[in-house]
Amino acid sequence: MPNRKACDVLVCGAGGFIGGWLVAELRSAGGLSIRAVDIKPLEQWYQLFEDVENLTLDLQDRAACERAVASGVREVYNLASNMGGIGFIEHNKALCMLSVLINTHLLMASREAEAQKYLFGSSACVYAADKQTESNVTALREEDAYPATPEDGYGWEKLFSERMCQHFTEDFGLHTCIARYHNVYGPHGTFDGGREKAPAAICRKVISAKLSGKHEIEIWGDGHQTRSFMYIGDCIKGTRLMIDRDIPGPLNIGSNELVSINQLVDIVEEIAGVRLKRRYNLRAPKGVNGRNSDNTRIQEIMGWQPSISLRDGMEKTYRWIYDKMSAER
Repeated sequence: MPNRKACDVLVCGAGGFIGGWLVAELRSAGGLSIRAVDIKPLEQWYQLFEDVENLTLDLQDRAACERAVASGVREVYNLASNMGGIGFIEHNKALCMLSVLINTHLLMASREAEAQKYLFGSSACVYAADKQTESNVTALREEDAYPATPEDGYGWEKLFSERMCQHFTEDFGLHTCIARYHNVYGPHGTFDGGREKAPAAICRKVISAKLSGKHEIEIWGDGHQTRSFMYIGDCIKGTRLMIDRDIPGPLNIGSNELVSINQLVDIVEEIAGVRLKRRYNLRAPKGVNGRNSDNTRIQEIMGWQPSISLRDGMEKTYRWIYDKMSAER
């Protein structure tokens, strides 16, 4: 293997949504050498920066993880996984669980390379199902992940990987941080193809109805299921604060602005200036009935919580997707 320059920060999953935004933030901070890794070919990355060392590697393979952390990486961000919206994770449970190989091999390689900090991007899908049965849900505290009954497949992988991070800290002294993300959305993400999440999917459906003149929209479920959605800018700020302040977690990084899917459609319709006939597909995947983030701990520990309103974040997301879809037409 040829000699490679030392690297301050490694971002795994850099070709994805959160990873791409994190690389952009690290670049803007200045003074850091950054290595960006993703399984996708470079032309498929959501954001690509020429002044960063970009590598296409399958991090399910241990040798690829060893290559990724080579040359003295100090901070490792593991944002790499097979994931998507509820339709994807309900129909690809085994594929989602194979992401455990990424975290396992990356932890081992980071320990051997003597990385100083390791952040694992977890998910609110780790939370116990019996605490999410009502749309008027009580906000979820970090301890509500146990007794464990997470989302089948994807949620189990995330919860197991959280435990592995904690034990690598306890047994080997590798400093790990665990960020539990709640429904991250924003520009420069996927909005079609099956992996998109609700905010992007609803933007796409509303835009399609507006551009086609067919003023109707299909909604998965009855529309009463509730969620909180966090804008990508808040996600990146919370992630950086967490690793900069050496907070191990698990820690909720999510908005506590609870809305129903019907209310989310209302917001997008208002942004678009249209009203659509709603068709409810009760056979489609809809996930849990309610999920919200309890931000007590993040406020106590960091004196901060996500603050970008859903209306403001959706405006930016809608405009970006609209421009993309209009250009394609």
